Amino acid sequence: MKLDSTLSAVVTGGASGLGAAVARRLAAQGVKVALFDLNETLGEALAREIGGLFCTVNVTNEAQVDTAFAKARAAHGQERILVNCAGIGGAAKTASRDKASGETRHFPLDLFERVIQVNLIGAFRCIAKASAGMLTLPPLEDGERGVIVNTSSVAAQDGQIGQAAYAASKAAIVGITLPVARDLMNDGIRINTIMPGIFDTPLLQGTPDNVREALAASVPFPKRFGRPDEFAAVAETMITTTYFNGESVRLDGAIRMSPR
Repeated sequence: MKLDSTLSAVVTGGASGLGAAVARRLAAQGVKVALFDLNETLGEALAREIGGLFCTVNVTNEAQVDTAFAKARAAHGQERILVNCAGIGGAAKTASRDKASGETRHFPLDLFERVIQVNLIGAFRCIAKASAGMLTLPPLEDGERGVIVNTSSVAAQDGQIGQAAYAASKAAIVGITLPVARDLMNDGIRINTIMPGIFDTPLLQGTPDNVREALAASVPFPKRFGRPDEFAAVAETMITTTYFNGESVRLDGAIRMSPR
């Protein structure tokens, strides 16, 4: 798929971090970009910067997702590109004991459910609705109608202490990639997943300097955090290379996460 002004894209979690980098990269090549996010301040500012559209969206809310897709399509036409970057964390041990009191506790189940709702079900909700819309489009070269890029994490394979919910949600994103590619193969819609390692995003920017330095040093090479523009470059490759389909790719400087 050649990126140009005839195409439109939806980027969830597009107001900041990895999603913002993807949005900027697509817009720089003429693609009309709609940002789905909850952060109105950042989202509106980025939309003005790139000449795009911002939609306030909680991906766990079906009505908001439907409204946002309708708004984006009214402004830009049916999207051929969906990039899912919306996601949250949430750390807690499966079960633990307080050393002082001996009191036991377990992972808050409402938090576990929320992580799954946002990272997995929210992403799939957007996949299903975008791909249904793509089915209405005429095929391009190679019979292609659209392409989807998801964001997983190295935690899908290297989940650390306290990451049961997060790792489960990200492993499930990897797990749905090939079945969805097979579901959509006869309709010319591709899907791929990126599994980023430690990236310099807003989630890490409030971390103390000593912690940041230790994290960067743990990467085999290069010994630094990943840059959002590097994530966006891989997303672009997945979008523009038609033979790239049904794959989940680590982008991590060869890191393998330790238990903690």
